[in-house]
Amino acid sequence: MRGRSSICAIALTAALCAPTHQARAQDGAKFPDLSGQWKRPPGVGIQWDQTKPIGRAQQPPLTPEYQAVFEASLQEQARGGQGNDPRFTCIPNGMPRIMSVIFPMEIVPLPKITYMMFEYDIPRRIYTDGRDWPRNAEPTFMGYSIGTWSGDASGRYDVLEVETRNMKGPRTYDTSGLPLHKDNRTVVKERIFLDKADNDLLHDEITTIDDALTRPWTVDKRYRRERDVVWVENVCNEYNPHVAIHNEIYYLSADGYLMPAKKDQLPPDLRYFKPTPKQ
Repeated sequence: MRGRSSICAIALTAALCAPTHQARAQDGAKFPDLSGQWKRPPGVGIQWDQTKPIGRAQQPPLTPEYQAVFEASLQEQARGGQGNDPRFTCIPNGMPRIMSVIFPMEIVPLPKITYMMFEYDIPRRIYTDGRDWPRNAEPTFMGYSIGTWSGDASGRYDVLEVETRNMKGPRTYDTSGLPLHKDNRTVVKERIFLDKADNDLLHDEITTIDDALTRPWTVDKRYRRERDVVWVENVCNEYNPHVAIHNEIYYLSADGYLMPAKKDQLPPDLRYFKPTPKQ
């Protein structure tokens, strides 16, 4: 009897588990093939709008106040400083800048969540389980992303639409210091899909709605698939030569000494250090 009971228990377990596995397989079959490694196309830099050079040529629709912030950043960088770009301290890029994909990206779609994992930054989570926006959630650099998959006539998913809110700063679009508003009320909307003529080309149509802009700003980010994948580590802090002291940014020389980052820069305040004894 005990043997028969064991057989029945095994059979019942298999019967209960089979539909779950089948459902997962069916869900997985609906997603587009996003496997591999996604990189910026050859020749494309890290500027926000890939079709225009970095800097003023981006022609961002900034308000006069934030156009002045942008100009001040460019002028400071021309003198050797970092301007309005906070990334020299190795803080996360945050949204939407993370989608410039400075280093390669991996996309893993699952039934209730889609993961975007970056070779040098924290992962991004896009919830696709039908949830609503959370209340009193702690703001993050990546923000909170809710997505919806839509399908083609065959029932397969082909477009992921995403909205991201609840971001914190400081954040910029790229290394020029192209600014987002300090109030951090940014809303980012995306349409992510494979190119119909090229299965190894991925589009991310990104619309940024921000109080530093006079209108929503839409760009088409493109990524090229690498199927022969090699992943490496990129740890920003490991070789970061920038040193921030109070409101100034200095540079660590190859021989380990603090040096100015721009012309005629004053040294830091050394009031808490004893003078070096004369030899």
